[in-house]
Amino acid sequence: MHAPVSANEAAASDATERQLLLAAARRIADGFGALGLSERLDAIRNIIPGRVVFTTSFGIEDQAITHAIFADDLDIEVVTLDTGRLFPETHDVWAETERRYRRRIHGLAPHHGEVEALIARQGINGFHASVEARHRCCFVRKVEPLGRALADASGWITGLRAEQSSERSTTAYAAFDDERDLVKVNPLLDWSRARVVDYVARHGIPYNALHDRGFLSIGCAPCTRAVKAGEPERAGRWWWEQEARKECGLHNDNGDGHPATLAPVAVG
Repeated sequence: MHAPVSANEAAASDATERQLLLAAARRIADGFGALGLSERLDAIRNIIPGRVVFTTSFGIEDQAITHAIFADDLDIEVVTLDTGRLFPETHDVWAETERRYRRRIHGLAPHHGEVEALIARQGINGFHASVEARHRCCFVRKVEPLGRALADASGWITGLRAEQSSERSTTAYAAFDDERDLVKVNPLLDWSRARVVDYVARHGIPYNALHDRGFLSIGCAPCTRAVKAGEPERAGRWWWEQEARKECGLHNDNGDGHPATLAPVAVG
């Protein structure tokens, strides 16, 4: 029989694992600049031990990453948060992506009891009432399911780009996420939107039809609208709110809680 693990031994093991993940974040951040997307994803898989998860919302950045993962058959799980309020076009590109790559993309739905309680308390579109009410809706439909998606994961890949907003401009390539005890990696951080669009076109990657109608960032309906000329990419998110910060709670720290680097990156 194995002797029970003491609290001190468990704490030491957790500290060792944290140090390994911190070192992995630094290695990724230090080496990303000269690598292409496929090379970056391969490095993520080789450097981060354990389970690595990519969360897609089927925007154009996420489609580029999904293509690179599936084309190279990388051992990276691709999952999405099926909030119950997605646009039909988002479901369309989800289905088209599965057909193209012959792979299933696992969708995590919010707990039905919490959604029912939320609607009973707020009404069906109660998120319009206040920023707090909107954040509660985002928590139930997105943040809580994300927690389940990332349970026991060592790495989390996102489609964040520095160019998307002023808040994201100081995001790191990779950093240790204290809240979730994993390495959060942003392999398209230094890519411009034009570069992403070109990559998707060159590889014939399916993309959301809403992008052709002025939706630069796509979330839930009706919480996203098309962007007007001259507006920032995320101006269409929660368009009725006056706050400058346009986040739902998935990326509160943008992955820079304990950054491997916080230096601004060159966008190209």
